[in-house]
Amino acid sequence: MAIPSTITRSSPPRARRGQHPGIALAVIATTQLMVILDATIVNIALPHIATALKLSTTNLSWVINAYTLTFGGLLLLGGRIGDIMGRRRTLMAGVLLFSFASLLGGLATAPWMLLAARALQGMGGAIASPTALALITTNFKEGPERNRAFGVFSAVAGAGGAIGLLAGGMLTTWLSWRWVLFVNVPIGIAIALLAPLYINDSERRPGRFDLPGALSSTVGMVSLVYGFIRASQDGWSDPWTLGAFGLAVVLLAAFLLIESRTAQPITPLRMFRNRNRSGSYGIMLCLAAAMFSIFFFVTLFVQDVLLYSPLRAGLAFLPISFAIVTAAQISARLQIKLGPKPFFILGSLLVTAGISWLTQIDVGTSYVSGILGPTLLFGLGMGCIFVPIMLTAVAGVAPAETGAATGMLNATQQVGGSLGLSILVTVFGTASRNEGKHQAAQFLAHATPQQLAAFKQSGQLPKHYSDLVLTHGISTAFEMGLVFALLAAVISVFVIKKPPAPATPGGPGLHDAAPAGEPAKEADEEAA
Repeated sequence: MAIPSTITRSSPPRARRGQHPGIALAVIATTQLMVILDATIVNIALPHIATALKLSTTNLSWVINAYTLTFGGLLLLGGRIGDIMGRRRTLMAGVLLFSFASLLGGLATAPWMLLAARALQGMGGAIASPTALALITTNFKEGPERNRAFGVFSAVAGAGGAIGLLAGGMLTTWLSWRWVLFVNVPIGIAIALLAPLYINDSERRPGRFDLPGALSSTVGMVSLVYGFIRASQDGWSDPWTLGAFGLAVVLLAAFLLIESRTAQPITPLRMFRNRNRSGSYGIMLCLAAAMFSIFFFVTLFVQDVLLYSPLRAGLAFLPISFAIVTAAQISARLQIKLGPKPFFILGSLLVTAGISWLTQIDVGTSYVSGILGPTLLFGLGMGCIFVPIMLTAVAGVAPAETGAATGMLNATQQVGGSLGLSILVTVFGTASRNEGKHQAAQFLAHATPQQLAAFKQSGQLPKHYSDLVLTHGISTAFEMGLVFALLAAVISVFVIKKPPAPATPGGPGLHDAAPAGEPAKEADEEAA
């Protein structure tokens, strides 16, 4: 049953544009940066966390998964809360919850304390992130001004993962692993203090919270992500894996049924009737899978094969950040003239080329010869796509439903990243096990007595052989990542259509939103 919200005003005044748009954008972008980089900032610190809290390798993976699962699963609810309760106050609440959870995580003295804090961080991020993106539509006029704001926001969102790896390496090397969590506390407090001064709030919409829809979508997505993560660790025939997938199918089917019959759904299904918007969700799902895999596997390669320190490994990702920021700014400026489709196509092709190059990784690959080039291509491709994908997601959406649209975009990014990484880790594990058997046979056939004695004592192959196993698994995983990138390219070419010229200035495809309380007008919706 839908739960009425506490908002009783029937016609709230329209929010005014701010007097300090630069500061407002900085606060909004910093919120997104803090939320996004926390998906990766702990990666490089994981060995130190394992030692300090005595976490096993299996349990260590949940330091990442606890955040990603709750973040991806609750994003739709976070977007809806912002629509009904007001986006500025929702952003502040999410940021403060995120900061409090970060403090608890930094103070953790037992594994369960850290994992609970990471889950709580994910909840705070899910509340803050969709409202941060939606507040751009509240604070910036449609057209070039909003496009430039989306350009900055997109650059920050796209580079956040790489920045997280760099920041994690610096904080772990210079201070301790706890500071990858503590660093969020002063940033979150500053955002909460500045937001009411410089960010205009959205209209608070009378409405109801679609609790059945929120619960079914959240638990369904969490179950789906957990199923893939479990499969990567325990196999596809594991009873818990099968149970998780079965529960996900039932709950997500129930979610679609609930949303089709609810007067005020958490995700209005009519949004998917817009061909371009649905295509943008599909592209984000595929490219997020590719992006998370690059951060994970390239980090693994440079630390385990090239023997980079945590700080040097973080620095290795700086070119990706530079490429994303540069391409995002260029695409933002050219949106009015060229529209989104060319950037979808160019970006997905660049990402495809970069991942195709990474499939050639082997033990002889150096950073300059085989990592720098493909990651630059990947960064340029993602930078081309981030601005048009955000503009397309909110084009033609009624103001009351902007939070739902941006929440869905964020959800596809997080869920796509989690599912994609889990699938690629499964491919990596299978390929590594098979290659391990082959390399073990090669080693035993040519090993000296001293090498055999060392092997019996440690149970580990010499570094050269273990590097062969690792690089074979990584290159095979990137072959699967290439499938995701190619699918994004196909959607860009055959699903995304050039939108009709707008009746008012604002740029291709950026149609005026419908008046409050009315359904969005889907100008580029078509049946075929």
